[in-house]
Amino acid sequence: MVVPELRPWRAARPHVVRLAQAVRPRLARAADSVRPHLARAAAAAGPRAGRLARAARPRTPQARRTWQYTAGAATAGLALAAAVVTAAGPWDDSGQRKAERDWAAAQERARGTDHAGTPAPAPPRPAPSAPAVLTGLGGRADAVRAAPDGKALADVLGPLLKSPALGGRQAVAVVDVATGRRLYGTGPGTALTPASTTKIATAVAVLSALGADHRLTTRAVLEPDTNEVVLVGGGDPTLTARAPAGGSASLTELADRTAAALAQRGIREVTLSYDKTLYTGPETHPIGVNTNLAPVTALMTDEGRTDDSTSGPATRVPDPPADAARTFGGLLKERGILAKAPGPSKATTRAQTLATVSSPPLSALVERMLTHSDNDLAEALARQTALAIGKRADFAGAGEAIAAQLTKLGLPLKGAAFKDGSGLDRADRLTPDLLTALLVTAADPRHPDLRPVLTGLPVAGFTGTLASRYTDGAAGVVRAKTGTLTGVNALAGTVVDRNGRLLAFAFLTSDTTSAATAQTTLDKAATALAGCGCR
Repeated sequence: MVVPELRPWRAARPHVVRLAQAVRPRLARAADSVRPHLARAAAAAGPRAGRLARAARPRTPQARRTWQYTAGAATAGLALAAAVVTAAGPWDDSGQRKAERDWAAAQERARGTDHAGTPAPAPPRPAPSAPAVLTGLGGRADAVRAAPDGKALADVLGPLLKSPALGGRQAVAVVDVATGRRLYGTGPGTALTPASTTKIATAVAVLSALGADHRLTTRAVLEPDTNEVVLVGGGDPTLTARAPAGGSASLTELADRTAAALAQRGIREVTLSYDKTLYTGPETHPIGVNTNLAPVTALMTDEGRTDDSTSGPATRVPDPPADAARTFGGLLKERGILAKAPGPSKATTRAQTLATVSSPPLSALVERMLTHSDNDLAEALARQTALAIGKRADFAGAGEAIAAQLTKLGLPLKGAAFKDGSGLDRADRLTPDLLTALLVTAADPRHPDLRPVLTGLPVAGFTGTLASRYTDGAAGVVRAKTGTLTGVNALAGTVVDRNGRLLAFAFLTSDTTSAATAQTTLDKAATALAGCGCR
């Protein structure tokens, strides 16, 4: 009987022939590899297989021929399938063929090249990147217009900055942050009293000396061969005795850990001392006792405040270290450890650490200092700068350390004087050139640790010391550090102008007669800068 060749088969036959030729060597190897297994299987089947085969054998000649064709085709099909699977395998434990995985890896190494001669399709192009949010820090030339023109800036700012409300002396600078080029200035190198804008210099100095991740640690230690526990101050004014701690280092948590460590040693009664010797020199600021600043010591809780405030003026305890130690002793007593009345001491190098707690990272402390103009933090961070570079941790040493760090950064220090870290000392001197240079350096991608200097600046109309200002001006656009002393008003920060250019500015004024009027005038100047096309 002749079976006609089907049309689909005629079309497919050349492909099948090529496939058969391609897999023939692997089929042979597969047959050789499975032949011993088939022989063993046949032997195991034995007589039963024979009886089953004889029982199933067709009786008529035509049926026998049909059976033979069917059996042969099935056998060939199974053999072909087994050989193809064997040729394509083996498989890994994830269910992927190793050959398939290897082929994909080869294609990746060849960057998509098809080695059979047909180029692989090109990979899809990457999606375009989103433009920078602060385009003034490096946006595309076709997306950000040129920096403002100096003459145009003078026309806009000049009349405002010449207002009698700003007193008899002004010094001003406006700088393009992307290039560092000064665009406008009036006495930009004149050193005037900066008030709290000094904190920008303190922030840059401490971050450059210690890094944004540094933390301030308070310890409880046990002197050997005694039952004396010493509470050792690490210079963290944000250490809190309040609950919850709100992210600050917790004196309560320190007491928990200390009590547990003492209980493990079988100690239930201790002599409690405190160590504030990390800082040296006078604790009282030259301005004297003041609600804006606690005595500057290495050990205190909640900045020595006697109320529930966290920023701004407040009555302070006269002896912050002793107050912190008394609170710590009470917490230990609540946890079953009897502590005698605390007294001053100095932990020895042989003391064993029982427990520690650490402040938030320096980046967060700097942001808090700038946003809320926190004088206690400013003085603490100035002393930490001194300790970092081997200077005395007092007012004079802190000022020297700030100047030394800024010198390392190549900043213009001519005329500058640092008598403290907070700007409360009227003998401090900064220039608009230095203040704008500090802000430009903080924005420089080569100094990522300095970025908290920018992110910590109060946002006009929203945060910190600018929360109640700019209600009818550039709210949300200006970010700036304020400075206010009697007869002194200052403002230094950043603004994105109408053309998308990021600008740094510094306005210093002295001999003002009305703080409120001077602040309003400076706010108007910053608002005008924000709305300026000035080309």
